[in-house]
Amino acid sequence: MTSIARRIVRRVQKRIAITRHAAAADSFLVSYPKSGRTWFRYVLSHYFATVADVEEPVDLHNMFSIVPNFDLDPVRGIPAFRFTGTPGVVPRIWVSHLEYRSSLFLRRPVIMMVRDPRDVIVSAYFHATKHKHRYQGTLSDFIDDQEQGMPAMCGYLDGWARGIAGRPHHILSYEALTADAVAETRAVLQFLRSPVDEVALANAVEAGRFEAMQERERAEGLPAHEYDRSDTESLRMRRGQAGGFGDYLDAAMIARVESHCAKRLTSAAKSLVAQTGLILA
Repeated sequence: MTSIARRIVRRVQKRIAITRHAAAADSFLVSYPKSGRTWFRYVLSHYFATVADVEEPVDLHNMFSIVPNFDLDPVRGIPAFRFTGTPGVVPRIWVSHLEYRSSLFLRRPVIMMVRDPRDVIVSAYFHATKHKHRYQGTLSDFIDDQEQGMPAMCGYLDGWARGIAGRPHHILSYEALTADAVAETRAVLQFLRSPVDEVALANAVEAGRFEAMQERERAEGLPAHEYDRSDTESLRMRRGQAGGFGDYLDAAMIARVESHCAKRLTSAAKSLVAQTGLILA
């Protein structure tokens, strides 16, 4: 078999495997990057570890064994899921930033996490410049960047606005989670049809307090990520604030972000964004 043929076979095998895992998902948790997913994954992981009597304390590394990424990475992906042999104990929640494709996500339920695009673009900029080191320009230039700025964000939201139509879904906004994490996490558990243990829920939310999460990230880091954890702007848990974009964006930049949304988003995607409190014409 030639090397090209072997690569084709591996791709086909990978697609078959990931489709099989997609069909087994109880729900996907999807979001555009920098929408608060790491925080919420930690809260869910802490909750399900408690109700499943996992003795090992949850941290930013082993949380992937409870709520893994929707991929085949052995450390952070579905192969790391620790409850494979005990179906029903913990729901299979596969987490993804991937754009919507019907052939990939099938017709499985979706929890979609959304955040004010003005906050997202600021966090995405620092992630690209400080964390990933894949962008060199200014924040103002980043807004219009086709690959990482508002055009990419709007395309993602448009795709998922179509994708959740006609399937079971739950919209979770970062802003609502910040305002009342207990109530919003309870609603997600109910969507998942998981019994709600109020004590475990309260403890999970307390463990996920921003200050505790930031301290944990400084101490532990994240698997497969190398970055300067002494620089607050490079952290995943950077500020933990809803509506902080005004500290970084001037009036003209805010207007450009909103203009991208108003012009590029479909009405369905604008309805998603409205869940964050940003109402677009």
